[in-house]
Amino acid sequence: MKRKERLMATLRGEGVDRAPVCFYELDGISQNEHSTDPFHIYTHASWLPLLELTREKTDIIINGGVGFRRGGPNPLDELTAQNTHISEDGTRHVTRQIRAGGRLLTERTRRHPDIDTVWTTEHLLKDADDLMAWLALPESEIGTPDFSGLDERERRLGDTGIFMINTADALCEVAPLFSMEDYTVIALTEQALFRRALEKTQEKLLQKVEAVAKARPGRLWRIVGPEYAAPPFLPPRLYGEYVLRYDKPIVDIIQKYGGFARIHQHGRLKDNLDMIAGTGCVGLDPIEPPPQGDVSLAYVRQRYGEQMVLFGNLEVSDIECLDEKAMERKVLTALEEGTAGQGRGFALMPSACPYGRVLPEKALRNYCKIIEVHENFFGR
Repeated sequence: MKRKERLMATLRGEGVDRAPVCFYELDGISQNEHSTDPFHIYTHASWLPLLELTREKTDIIINGGVGFRRGGPNPLDELTAQNTHISEDGTRHVTRQIRAGGRLLTERTRRHPDIDTVWTTEHLLKDADDLMAWLALPESEIGTPDFSGLDERERRLGDTGIFMINTADALCEVAPLFSMEDYTVIALTEQALFRRALEKTQEKLLQKVEAVAKARPGRLWRIVGPEYAAPPFLPPRLYGEYVLRYDKPIVDIIQKYGGFARIHQHGRLKDNLDMIAGTGCVGLDPIEPPPQGDVSLAYVRQRYGEQMVLFGNLEVSDIECLDEKAMERKVLTALEEGTAGQGRGFALMPSACPYGRVLPEKALRNYCKIIEVHENFFGR
């Protein structure tokens, strides 16, 4: 089977010649080794063998969003100021301030050129009063979807893979406005107020999902955000209030147009698996094994595998730290548990990828080991 054909058949729950294998955030196309962007880490020579391996041996899934072009002015522009400066060590510092009522809301972030992560050093909202000020900010129209990035990547992929449309859910739009400690306090103690914020976000979010899913039907989607309500952050009853209530309508829209909705949630799953299934999603990732998670892949496959394609369950920390023999055992366990018995499908996949400019040799060897074990498993 061609790689795109294999991935689509897996999503539909049809038979395939072998389970797909992908490297998740690595697709070999987005990580352009010829980029001139000083913050693009993949230009370092240590990444080239892995990018070539990704392009040649994996069932590629490009993870990306769809932007929107505004049809008119954004009323927030007059209330917002942003400043960017680069420090002596090359770190990019961004300060964004929004005037909301009598308050000045401030957010600060930083990004080092050798680390593919943005740290938020000051969050926009700090308390319930800030949230109420944010709720009163004016709204703008969503505009029209810009499919140029999606269409170009699908053209470049050809038969080698598929594009996965990425969207935040309402919780993922609101929770990161706070620090994690402030978010959990507000979500626990100001539930009515917090739901108002989710409702405000949800209205525009559903409009965007509808516009994209209708214009580009039949794609795989990844819905990000449910882990903000998972243990140990919030109790299961609030997972139902903050995730199931808002994510099910997103799933319904995606699948109304023939798409495939995949829930993304790191960490502990067991207490919330029934509610994840209740969204109607047909995919779940990355299903982290203990001790990072709290449930085995075999457990999820046995109880929920007929509904959902399972993507996982290799830890990026194992890729970076384990010797090749230990990595081989991890990969073999994931393949055995992910393909055992009846199920909609399974795709072997890490939970993330390294984010430093220099890729460690051990990580490269373990990525090669993933492919080797995968090929041997289906060749025997």
